[in-house]
Amino acid sequence: MADADLEDRSLRPTGRAQHAGRFRSTISLTTRILAVNLIPLVALGGSLFLLDSYRRQLLDERYKLARIEAQITAEALAGATAERQKALLIQIGKEQNMRLRIFDRDGTLTADSFALAPPSFRFNDPAADPWPEDVARWMDATVDFLTGARGSPPYTEPTQPLADAWPEVARARQQGLTQIELRHAPDRTPVITAAAPVGLRGATLLTTRNARDITLTVRSARSQLLLIIAVVLVISFFLSLYLARTIIDPLRRLSRAAVRVRLGRERDVEVPRMGARGDELGVLARAVSDMTAALRLRIDAVETFAADVAHEIKNPLASLRSAVDSLQRVSDPDLRTQLIDIAAHDVRRIDRLVTEIAEASRIDAELSRATFEAIDLATLTEHLVRARQDRQHNRDCRVQVEREGRPAIVLGVPLRLERVLDNLLDNAVSFSPPGGRITVTVAGHDDRVIATICDEGPGIPPERREKVFARFHSVRPEEEGFGDHSGLGLAIARTIAEAHDGSLRVADPNLPEQPGGACLVLDLPAA
Repeated sequence: MADADLEDRSLRPTGRAQHAGRFRSTISLTTRILAVNLIPLVALGGSLFLLDSYRRQLLDERYKLARIEAQITAEALAGATAERQKALLIQIGKEQNMRLRIFDRDGTLTADSFALAPPSFRFNDPAADPWPEDVARWMDATVDFLTGARGSPPYTEPTQPLADAWPEVARARQQGLTQIELRHAPDRTPVITAAAPVGLRGATLLTTRNARDITLTVRSARSQLLLIIAVVLVISFFLSLYLARTIIDPLRRLSRAAVRVRLGRERDVEVPRMGARGDELGVLARAVSDMTAALRLRIDAVETFAADVAHEIKNPLASLRSAVDSLQRVSDPDLRTQLIDIAAHDVRRIDRLVTEIAEASRIDAELSRATFEAIDLATLTEHLVRARQDRQHNRDCRVQVEREGRPAIVLGVPLRLERVLDNLLDNAVSFSPPGGRITVTVAGHDDRVIATICDEGPGIPPERREKVFARFHSVRPEEEGFGDHSGLGLAIARTIAEAHDGSLRVADPNLPEQPGGACLVLDLPAA
């Protein structure tokens, strides 16, 4: 018992799982489809932050270039005269879009390319830029914040043109090595400065470059990526809605139909079959429609069966009640004995009816859970005939079993198939004349196994061949007592046959020496 409780508890969802299940159940299917389709786009959007790594690589390359440019320019200026130095500053500044300044040993500015010639570049004024530039700068700041990028100080011109106003120049003078600094212009584009010693007299060169192309390159890549994401997002959104519509709308129609069926209005419900759809939803719709149709047939059958049961039991109950009531008023011993016999007969009749009705009611459910096994229908028939003969259930009839064709192997429940054959033999014995012959032929074919039971009785007219399989339909020989049969034998036999994917029908006798009588044919699929 403890093990069972432990296993039961292990199969129950934990509190967290139950909470997660409730959380998922509150999210609509449309939202889930949209979310699933948006996840890749969110991941693609995350690649925007990878552009910051690309920007850092560009800056690193530009640092190296600035260092090389400063060193080469410093070497070119080292051996030149003052006039030649000024000419070089103007030429290099104009060609390279840089600003070049030279400080002497004392830190005093001695030459400035922007003072010697018109400036080769100017910083953009953010106030004069169009609004897309403002959006671009806002995105730059946002990405820097989210990626934790180290910010650079703003570029400002010192109030005094001295070397000590520039930290990189001061370090270059002290260490004798080229120094690099990064600042940002008013429009947040990078400004790269490089300070390099010039010759051996203590002079220092300072180069300044506004690397706007780096920012423009990164912004261009980001804009293209955003455009791609926006287009894909719109397409994904509408595709998700289309997918949700093609899935959810049919499910809603099916659910509404199922609710109406559950509420008892199944007669007014037309379950959509969606015949044009060949996908899983179409299969589901047709399955639900067929299930509803089967449910309607089952409900009709149950209602009809219940009415027939009430009618069939009411007759012996009325007879029993009449006999019991009469016993109280009758003093004649012979008449009382007759009334007691009538009451006992009615009780047996009611007991037989209840037994047959109970069996007929549980056959479908029992066979739906049963495990079918391979059965030799001919061998099963031979054993049944011998057992009936031993119990004298065949009376004085001669029952002959014949095999034809292939082995008659079928899949089924032996006891139930035996019940079918027993009912058919009971029916044949009941209508056979004294000493009559009953022929049972079991023939195996490629995909079917057919058992035919023919008797020499009065036969069954064509117009009544389907009625004999109706429940409580009983037409018995005159020599049989009234109420000895419930009228469920052939109905039960057909139900069992159909549960085995077979059929049971009445056919014309096919033996030349047997022109009369009835032939019942049990048709089952071969194993």
